[in-house]
Amino acid sequence: MTEADAGAWRRLDRRMLLIHPVQELPRAVPALLAAFVAGSGSGRGALWSAAALVITMLFAFSRWFTTRYRLTDDRVEVGTGLFQRRVRAVSRDRIRTVDVTARAMHRVLGLVRVDVGTGRSDREGGGAVRLDGLTAAEAAGLREQLLHSREQAPAATAGEPAPAEDPETELARLDPGWVRYTPFTLSGVVSVGVAVGFLANLASEAHFDPERSGPLRHLAHQLDRAPVALTAAALTLLWLVAVVVASTVGYALAFWDFRLTRHRGGTLHVSRGLITTRSVTIEERRLHGAEISEPLLLRMVAGARLIAIATGLRVGLGAERGGSLLVPPAARAEVLRVAGEVIGSSAPMTCPLTEHGPRARRRRHTRALGGWALLAAALAILHWAAGGPAWLLAAALVLLPVAAALAADRYRSLGHAIADTRLVVRSGSLVRRRCVVSAEGIIGWNVERSFFQRRAGLATLTATTAAGQQHYDVQDVELGEALRVAEELVPGLARPFLEVRASPEGRMQETRPPGTP
Repeated sequence: MTEADAGAWRRLDRRMLLIHPVQELPRAVPALLAAFVAGSGSGRGALWSAAALVITMLFAFSRWFTTRYRLTDDRVEVGTGLFQRRVRAVSRDRIRTVDVTARAMHRVLGLVRVDVGTGRSDREGGGAVRLDGLTAAEAAGLREQLLHSREQAPAATAGEPAPAEDPETELARLDPGWVRYTPFTLSGVVSVGVAVGFLANLASEAHFDPERSGPLRHLAHQLDRAPVALTAAALTLLWLVAVVVASTVGYALAFWDFRLTRHRGGTLHVSRGLITTRSVTIEERRLHGAEISEPLLLRMVAGARLIAIATGLRVGLGAERGGSLLVPPAARAEVLRVAGEVIGSSAPMTCPLTEHGPRARRRRHTRALGGWALLAAALAILHWAAGGPAWLLAAALVLLPVAAALAADRYRSLGHAIADTRLVVRSGSLVRRRCVVSAEGIIGWNVERSFFQRRAGLATLTATTAAGQQHYDVQDVELGEALRVAEELVPGLARPFLEVRASPEGRMQETRPPGTP
C-alpha cells in the first residue's frame, strides 16, 4: 500500500470471488438438504435445491462486494455486511500481532488471510480484524507498516557508507531430527482415534457388515485361532505403527519449513506449514516471557516445546492454533537455547528453583492418596452391593503405587525463583510447565488460601498479567515466602497484604507476616 492509497477505502483481491463460494458451500449443506426435502413433496426437489444453491452463491459473492478496508495514520478499519453494515476499527497503537495464513486454495491463487491481533481476548470476537484476500506482497507491506519500526538508521558521516544491517536474525530452523519426538505427543493418538471413529461411523451409516467381506472375515478368523498374547501384541504393534505414521505426517504438515527469526524492526517472526502455510509476527515489546512445556511422554525422551507469553495472541485455542508456539516438539537443549535467545537471558530457564517444603509435599500425597481411597471405596461398594468383578479390586490396588508416584512427581515439579527481574514458576506432572514472566508484565497479585492451605500455613500466589494465560501461580508456598517474592519482584504492589504496626520508638513501620525473612 502506497502513501497515496493511505486513508482510501480498498477492496480485497477479486480472486476471492472464486474462494468465497467454496467456503460457503459446506455451511449451506443443511439449508440445501432442507430445500430438497421441502420440494420433494411437490415433486420439485431439484428446482428448490437449485434455487437454494443460487441464493447461496449470491450470498457468497456479496461478501466480496460488501467488504472494504482502509489503513489510516491512527487506525485500521474494515467494513462488512449486506443488510446490516458493520465497521470495525482498531487503533494502530493497540495492534500486537499480525498472523498471515494461506490455505491450499489461497496458495493456488496467490492470496493470504491476515488476522490483526489487538491484545484482547479472542473469545466473542475479541476486537481483532481479519482481511481475507490480500496478495502476499500486500500482506508483507501491511505487516511492515503495522509492526516494524520506522526509525531511520543514524546518518553516516561524510564520505563513509552507512553500515549494513541484516534485516533478520535466524533463531531456529526445523531440524529433520525433531521428527523423532512426534510419537511421544498425543497428536498421533488423537489422529488415529478420529480416523477410527470416522470409519466406524461411515461403516455404520453405510450398513457395512465386516463379516460379509472376504479379506476381513479371513483376518478375523486368523485372529480367533491365534493365541491371545500374540493377537494382543500384533494389534498393539499395528496401533503403534499407525500412531507413528499419523504423528509424523501431522508434524510435517504443520511444521514444514519452520523458521523463527528476529527482525530489526523489533519483532519475532514464525513461519511454517506445508499445505497450509502460516506466519505469525509478534511485537517484542509485547512479549513478557516464555513457557517451556514438557508433556510426560515428551519429557521421558528429553523433549519440550517453547510457547510465547505475549499479549495479542489468541489464548483460547491452544499454543499451535493460537499462534503462540515458538518451537515445536524438539530437543530440550535446543528449546532452552532458543528460549534464552527469545527473552534475552538463559538464566531464568536454567536457574535452580526454591523447593516448597515438606508441607507442600504432604498436600500432594494427601490429595493423590485421598482420591485413590475414594475410588477404591467406590469399587469395593460396587463389588459388595452389585457383585462386580473381583478384578476391579485388584485394579484399585495396582493404582496405589501409581497415585503415590504421581504425587511424588508433582512435588518434584514444584518450584519458583526470581532471576533477572523475572518470575520463574514450575508445576505440573502430566504436563510440566516452566513459565518465565517479566516483572514489567505483572499488573497485580492474588493471594489465595483455601481451608486446608490455611491449616498447613500455605498459600497460592498468582501473578496476573495481560499476556499468555493471564495468570501464573506459585502453588502451595509458605505465606511469608509468597509475600517476599511479590514484594521483591514488584516493590509496593503487594503492600496491601503486609501488616503495619508501631515500632518501639513510636514510629510506624511495615512488617511481613511471621516466618518471612
